[in-house]
Amino acid sequence: MQARMSNPITILPDALQALQALRKYAEQGPVASQTIGLAQLRASQINGCSVCVDQHSRSLKEAGETDERLFAVAAWREAAYFTDAERAALALTEAVTRLADRADPVPDSIWDEAARHYDEQGLAALILMIATANLFNRLNVATRQVAGSQS
Repeated sequence: MQARMSNPITILPDALQALQALRKYAEQGPVASQTIGLAQLRASQINGCSVCVDQHSRSLKEAGETDERLFAVAAWREAAYFTDAERAALALTEAVTRLADRADPVPDSIWDEAARHYDEQGLAALILMIATANLFNRLNVATRQVAGSQS
């Protein structure tokens, strides 16, 4: 496999700095880094971004995440490995990632469950991280970046 072009963030490096600043700021929020990583992994799975799936899986594994949980992220609803708060974050991730899939993209039921587990700062951090993951997914998928070629 070969990428269509270099990743746009390597061509316009100021864009990378801006995105990294946004990510860094959102990571300072009150949401556990493991939860953020699971949300990023799930968004990347939905979007078919092999680069980000590879990256987030490796990062989570290095941070101590278990194989069982990593393997089950795509089927989180049916797996007993996740807390209620993680489930709320994953549901929010799916809704925010799949905006065009339903008339009410982020229904109150999903929002209310997330708000039950995360305060406004936590929700802000989650939404920023989900949006950032989706942005990176779109850059990589559009230009057909190849997983493993960055190593």
